[in-house]
Amino acid sequence: MYDFFRLPGKTFLRGHHIWQLNAHNADSKFFSRSLLAKVRHYNQAMQPDLNSDMGNVRKSEIGENIGKKDKMQFLVNTVLHLKASKEAVYGALDAWVAWEHKFPIVSLKRTLAILEKEQQWHQIIQVIKWMLSKGQGTTMNTYEQLICALDKDDRAEEAHMFWQKRIGHDLHSVPWKSCKLMISIYYRNNMLERLVKLFKGLETFDREPPEKSIVLKVANSYELLGRCDEKETVLEKYNYLFNKSSGRRSKKSKVSKKDKECGDFFGPAS
Repeated sequence: MYDFFRLPGKTFLRGHHIWQLNAHNADSKFFSRSLLAKVRHYNQAMQPDLNSDMGNVRKSEIGENIGKKDKMQFLVNTVLHLKASKEAVYGALDAWVAWEHKFPIVSLKRTLAILEKEQQWHQIIQVIKWMLSKGQGTTMNTYEQLICALDKDDRAEEAHMFWQKRIGHDLHSVPWKSCKLMISIYYRNNMLERLVKLFKGLETFDREPPEKSIVLKVANSYELLGRCDEKETVLEKYNYLFNKSSGRRSKKSKVSKKDKECGDFFGPAS
């Protein structure tokens, strides 16, 4: 039994990656003329098979003769220029991935890097959420990318909810890099009760902060909350971090804190 699902102007067949593009709905701004011609050619070739017994579906894939460069250009241009709506982005991504034999995780990471350079945080969020809806990219790095993009899109509350749902329930093994990111988001957005709660949760598992910047944020949060005794306790407990030699300052220290904490998650564009 073959499994169909439909979107406006497109028909998909899972397992055989059949994609029909309605030429009337195609926008030449997103599709090169050569790419549209190739797609129309494949639509015409595939149509008889779609109307016949599904047991005789052609084994050739619609995107087999379309180069990777064209596919990549299509994806980047589409996501950059489409309206930032879930339906538009999800539809474009569904159409694009239908070309592939395997889920194109590498191409999507490159696309995310390009979107990050363009500071298209809202669209980064949509691309990552789409990936997760397909059961793909379920790694800590992807989760950090999404949390960081949500923060930059002024959606700190949503970042908190995602943290709670996907990461925060497993504090005994969450990497400190992820915890530092979330502590910084809480600190910037004045979510101080959540910050100290997260830190105490980490301490419950005897996890010591790896650097003094984390301790300072916790101590400052206690002070702002009027809990000065707890501030002094945490500073005394981790005073050894302040005695370590700071070493030479990196040139990257001039980068804004927000970019420094989030920039590493997107990776190179090429």
